[in-house]
Amino acid sequence: MKIDIENINKAFENRIRLGIMSVLMVNDKIDFNTMKELLNLTDGNLASHITGLEKQCYINVSKQFVGKKPNTTFEATPEGKLAFKTHLNALEKLIKG
Repeated sequence: MKIDIENINKAFENRIRLGIMSVLMVNDKIDFNTMKELLNLTDGNLASHITGLEKQCYINVSKQFVGKKPNTTFEATPEGKLAFKTHLNALEKLIKG
């Protein structure tokens, strides 16, 4: 029996990136601190994985000021949502074998 792993996306192999995309699939937008707390990450760890997903065009990062404080928010792009759904479907097929 052949195993089809063609649609398993390397961008989502890391547990942190998997977590980021999972959060963004159920939230339209989420801010940096909330994401960091949900996934129990350090600032640097979250920032590095966000950069990787942003480079793939899977998420949009918006930076603005709320009062005098910086506020960074994230949202999944349509391409990111499709890629993540495709990845999850491929994992499900692999598991069901």
